[in-house]
This record gives sequence, C-alpha cells and structure tokens, in this order.
Amino acid sequence: MSPSEKVLAWLLEPGNPSSRYLALTQLLDRPEEDPEVLAAQAAIPRANPARDILLAQYPQGYWMHPGIGTSPRYRATIWQILFLAQLGVDRNAAVDRAVEYLFEENQREDGAFRASKEAGDTPACLNGSLLWALETLGWGDAEDVRLAWSWLAQTVEDYGLRATYAGERACPWGAVKVLWATNAVAERRRTPEVRMLSQTAAELLLRHPPHPARDDPRWFHLTFPLAHSADLLQWLTVLVDAGCGDDGRASRVRSWVAGKRLPDGSWPLERTPGKRWADFGAVGKANKWVTIRALAVSD
Repeated sequence: MSPSEKVLAWLLEPGNPSSRYLALTQLLDRPEEDPEVLAAQAAIPRANPARDILLAQYPQGYWMHPGIGTSPRYRATIWQILFLAQLGVDRNAAVDRAVEYLFEENQREDGAFRASKEAGDTPACLNGSLLWALETLGWGDAEDVRLAWSWLAQTVEDYGLRATYAGERACPWGAVKVLWATNAVAERRRTPEVRMLSQTAAELLLRHPPHPARDDPRWFHLTFPLAHSADLLQWLTVLVDAGCGDDGRASRVRSWVAGKRLPDGSWPLERTPGKRWADFGAVGKANKWVTIRALAVSD
C-alpha cells in the first residue's frame, strides 16, 4: 500500500463509523443512498464518541441543565448538537428532541439563537454554527430555521459581520461560521438572503486572512470538534466549498495545512475543546477527523 492508501484504509476502519461515513462521503464521493454509507451512518450513534454524548442527554432533550444551553462549555446542549452534526449523525429521536429543545429555549421570537439571557448576546459565530448543524442534520425546511436565516441576513445587512448585533467589530470567526452555514444550504433553498450572506462572509475572510502576529492563537491549531472558534483549516474549507479556493490567499493557507501533515500521511489533533462528554482523540496524535478535514481540501 502507498501511504495514501494506508491512510484511507485507516479512515475507513469499521470500528469508527463516524470516520468511515465521513471518508466515504467527503473523500470518496459516495452518495448518501450507498449501502456502505447508510450502514456506517446508522452505526454512528452506537459507537463513541457519539454514544457517550447521547448517553449524557436527559429525556427532555437537553444536556447538563434545562434552559439556555451554552454553559458550561462544552457540555451544554448547544455544543452537543454541533458536535453530533460534525460526527455525521443522522436524524433520530434523540437528535430531534435536542433540536426541538434548542428552538424552545435558545431561540428568540425573531429567530436569533441566544448564548445567554442577555438581550444582545446573539453572536454571529453561534448562529452560523447552529444553522450549519441544523442544515446538516436535516432541519433546513423547518420554520424556525427559516426565521433564523432571516434574522441573520437582516443583522448582517444592518451591522455587518460583528461578533454580536450589539455593535462589536467585524468577527472573522463569525464570518467562517456564517459561510460554513451557507455552504450547507441545498441549492433549491439558496435564497437571495443566503447568497448575500455567503458573499459578505467570503469577502471578509479574503480581505482579512488570519495572521499569527495579530490574531488569536486558536486559529493556528488544528482542532476537532469545532465549537465557537475556528482554525485555519476551517477558514480554508469554507472558502473552498464556496468556490474561492483558487484565490492566492487561500493557496497560502493550503500550504500551511500541507505543512502540518505527518510522515505517515495523516494530520494531528492539536487542540480540542475542554470538558467534553466524549473523547475525540489525543492532542499531538494522528486524528481521523482532522485528517478527513485536511484531505478534503488538499490538492
């Protein structure tokens, strides 16, 4: 086997159905109705880390405590929805209970998702991440999701991509998460609002690529699962998925990602959110989810 074949065989191991499902669909372009894809996705909730996350869920649909579900990081409700979506979990009763609880407790009447009880605490990074998760989990046609998109579009039109609509400076993490979300929208539902959000986010990211001399160090550590912050690999991925991968600024980040590759052809986990319900791998070691993310945008 060549190194690439060895890495692919490692990613496709049945003992990690999440990695297997993501490799089949994102690297091998297998359709969702492929029998191997269906079997892998069906097995994800029964295997860790998804299993440990789901075991910690209360019957009502929340994690940790009832009410607004962002605290504590990263064991509260919102983060579990986001993490399960990144693992490739399909809609099931537990996921549906969590999403319905999210709508009931974390969403305002105007569609915005709240990070806390504070009136203006509706960060673009949180709203973009949740919209990506909801689209990915099959909730894109829900009226609550439509309201969230409308709120986000109006907010960006009025204030730009700031950390919150209350008036902070433009937020590159928020732009990454918004573009992440718009990329997940099915073509039949790509409204003018969604297209505007996509263009606005992509332009901001290309104008202000992260730089180690001025930006948060979390940008420069390969991360899984992704939460409110972003890494450079996510910055690159959302731009590639939006059709901006040939831009010279994206090419420089692609070289940075390539430089992180380990001798065996995999990529390491360099950062993971703390205090999680589940284990996503050891920091400093080869990681299947990070490797899939990197291979998906590699030449």
